[in-house]
Amino acid sequence: GHSCLREWLWWVGTLTMALGQAGNFVAYNLAPATLVTPLGAFGIPFGAVLASWLLGERLSPLGKLGCVLCCVGCIEIIIHTPKASEVQRLAELEDRLTDPVFWAYVALVLLVLLTLVLRAASPAGSSDALVPIAICSLFGSFTVPSAKGLGLAVSELLPSAAPPSTPHAPQLALAAAAVLTVSLPAQLRYLTCALAASSSATVVPVYYAGFTVSVTAASSVLFREWAGASAVAALGAACGFVTVCAGVVLVEAYRDGSPPLPCQPPPKRD
Repeated sequence: GHSCLREWLWWVGTLTMALGQAGNFVAYNLAPATLVTPLGAFGIPFGAVLASWLLGERLSPLGKLGCVLCCVGCIEIIIHTPKASEVQRLAELEDRLTDPVFWAYVALVLLVLLTLVLRAASPAGSSDALVPIAICSLFGSFTVPSAKGLGLAVSELLPSAAPPSTPHAPQLALAAAAVLTVSLPAQLRYLTCALAASSSATVVPVYYAGFTVSVTAASSVLFREWAGASAVAALGAACGFVTVCAGVVLVEAYRDGSPPLPCQPPPKRD
């Protein structure tokens, strides 16, 4: 069960994933979450190319088209998404946390999460991949804002930094860390359940779309990242997101060169 620990390629992959997550943490504190999260699709074409090189996996022409769509959609998102976050200081985040609209959104997400968790624990829900995927996606509403809040708190609590913008900086840092401690393992657990119930060709594109929508909604409510954005910018970002989703579906569905559900001839009757 631990033979993979002796494989250098496994260690390279693990360290690369750790570096990627660290980069995500930094990115969420340098740019709006509505810009960073969809750009995770850039990893799809890179992963497909590396898999064909290192693992010998075959990528069909439709899969290559999916890689192109991912890149085109990401560029479109970069062009139309707000480039600066509305929250730059911890005091601003503390003020946003008092917004009743945000807490109404949190209550709604928690209610839906509770319903889905109970559904996943039932015999019918354990075999439905959409239930754990929805749970993973909704946990993103807590993971990404908490990561951004923790980054703001750490930057203001460093000894070399200026005095914190709020006296509650340590409490906010602990609260953000506590939320991350719960949400990250929960996402990993239910993502594993989704992959056990269905193929990655189904899980990856649905999870990408759900997670991106969930993070965008939470960031829009808490950080108001789309405040002042024009309708043209919102429409352009939405078109880019749809383009990326189409690309992700093509890459994952045709990764091995054949459609995920090949047509089978009807059985012959005697």
